[in-house]
Amino acid sequence: MTTYQKTSLSRPKDQAMIAGVCAGLARRFDLKPTTVRILFLLSCLLPGPQFVAYLVMWVLIPKS
Repeated sequence: MTTYQKTSLSRPKDQAMIAGVCAGLARRFDLKPTTVRILFLLSCLLPGPQFVAYLVMWVLIPKS
C-alpha cells in the first residue's frame, strides 16, 4: 500500500492522468488517486456542474 503525505493542494505531475486534479485531491485528503477518479466518474452520472468544477480546479490548483 502506498502512503501519501498530507500536503497543500497541488497537481502532481507523476500521478496525473489528464490534469492531475483527482491525484492532487487524493494526496491532500489522504486517499488513493484511483478512488477519487472513480468517485468523480460516478458523480458525473448525477446532474450538476462536475465537469465545470474540474476545469476550474485545473486552472486554479497549481502544479507541484
